[in-house]
Amino acid sequence: MSFPAADPFILRAVDGRYYLYCTSEDGSGIPIHVSDDLVHWQRCGTAIGKDTARWGVGCFWAPECYEINGKYYLFYSADWKENPTGALENFRIGVAVADDPAGPFADMADKPIFDPGYPIIDADVYTEEGRYYLYYSRCCYEHNVDGLEESWIYGVELKPDFTGAIGEPVLLLRPEQEWEGRSAAATGRRWNEGSYLLKHNRKYYMTYSGNFFAGPDYAVGYATADTPLGPYTKAPENPILERGAQVTGTGHNCMFRTTAGELMICYHGRTEATGTDRIAFISPAHFDEQGRLVIDAE
Repeated sequence: MSFPAADPFILRAVDGRYYLYCTSEDGSGIPIHVSDDLVHWQRCGTAIGKDTARWGVGCFWAPECYEINGKYYLFYSADWKENPTGALENFRIGVAVADDPAGPFADMADKPIFDPGYPIIDADVYTEEGRYYLYYSRCCYEHNVDGLEESWIYGVELKPDFTGAIGEPVLLLRPEQEWEGRSAAATGRRWNEGSYLLKHNRKYYMTYSGNFFAGPDYAVGYATADTPLGPYTKAPENPILERGAQVTGTGHNCMFRTTAGELMICYHGRTEATGTDRIAFISPAHFDEQGRLVIDAE
């Protein structure tokens, strides 16, 4: 794509069109773009931002949008205005709703969905048999593990009306594989973030990103489980998407199927021409005979 689109999420809506929701470079709002063919995109609005949000004051990041019973629910991260301790990172996750995938969206509440007591970002929602599961990343901020700050991925069941969580969050993934620490020396941090869940042949596949989002080693791995809340086992062949000759910083993906049923992955990356801007890329994906997730990126 030719425009900045970090943390991209693509919804194939009931109208047959593709809607792209993403993080803007300044974090002031969540842009929406629309396409009929995944090639030609047109800006069609802003889902939510600092001028319309009820609880967030900035850092509107990592949106995902779902059609549920004729309405569109946008889950996103933002900086929460309630910050009595003055935390430098005070992110939480909220949900906004609209009648149309292009909006306008309105927050469902004047507060985040729930407060686990630490900053969280990167919402992903999976639904099965009438139950909803929220996956999120605990931020590195003030989460010290053996001298480094780490982000971990958790899952929790949501109330069907999205007004809160059911039970306690479950730790699903933490940085453990060698490749996930490539940016640790330079940043003092290790990451597992940007999860996305899909199901294939009764197995749950969670893709996620590791390393510093603004660095060249940002990359995608995956883990599998037999239930939505794990336990998850990371694939030994990780990472399955990483820097190449032309594109670096490949990460924070979603997955979707085209109108023809083709499985695709959408992720952001950088090139020499884009500089620090993150733009979205779309590549085919498939499962091989051994059930491994394979990204067919150039």
